[in-house]
Amino acid sequence: MTGKLAGRTAVVTGGSANIGKLFAQALADDGADLVVHYNSPSRADEAEAVVGDLKNRGVEAIAHQGDLTAPGQIAALVDATIDRFGQWDILVNTAGIIVRKPLAETSEQEYDASFAINAKIPFFLMAEAARRMADDGRIVNLVTTQVAVTAATYSAYAGSKAPVEHFTKAFAKEVGPRGVTVNCIAPGPQKTNFFYDVETDETIAWLKSMTISGDLGDPTDIVPVMRFLVAPETRWVTAQTIYCNGGMISPIN
Repeated sequence: MTGKLAGRTAVVTGGSANIGKLFAQALADDGADLVVHYNSPSRADEAEAVVGDLKNRGVEAIAHQGDLTAPGQIAALVDATIDRFGQWDILVNTAGIIVRKPLAETSEQEYDASFAINAKIPFFLMAEAARRMADDGRIVNLVTTQVAVTAATYSAYAGSKAPVEHFTKAFAKEVGPRGVTVNCIAPGPQKTNFFYDVETDETIAWLKSMTISGDLGDPTDIVPVMRFLVAPETRWVTAQTIYCNGGMISPIN
């Protein structure tokens, strides 16, 4: 396989569906071998279908299931990656959960799940990367535009994504001497089940009104940014959060 990422191995968490699947396909098109992580055993067939598609694009790929809120499962994911491909060069964190309700109505269980999935997973994946990722690696963490927008009912979601920005900045400084870059992408609302499952017609219209085009984004709008951040030549972009949200701003009223 030829391409700017030929000879590199990428891990995509949540890679069996939605934006994770699109990221995996784009990485394969650029020549990277792939490990497609998925959380629930019920997604096994879905993940294997993605792996089949990636192989048809000319790269090697495997699926790996694991609940990454358990650090031991994170180590097992990295073990599987290095055992199969001999190295680990790229990490794209897309796994996430959204809780959309007023802060006072958010349960302790919902709070704990939000931070376990949205904050704990990328933290301990980066810890593994510090020890086991190859030099000149690339790490991309998905956060959310909501970290910079004043909007009710996103406290657990945005609050559990916000720490990842700080993890990213600190970690970029720690691994930068090895040529590893670490960045965040902060997407705005996108046309995915992840978004539609927690919104109503009224909130969707409200969110559309906050963008310059008056529409929601599409997951394909985020893919070029990810490709830019993982490219070998993008060595001078690190510790950044790139907003991909159609110029989304807080409404005046």
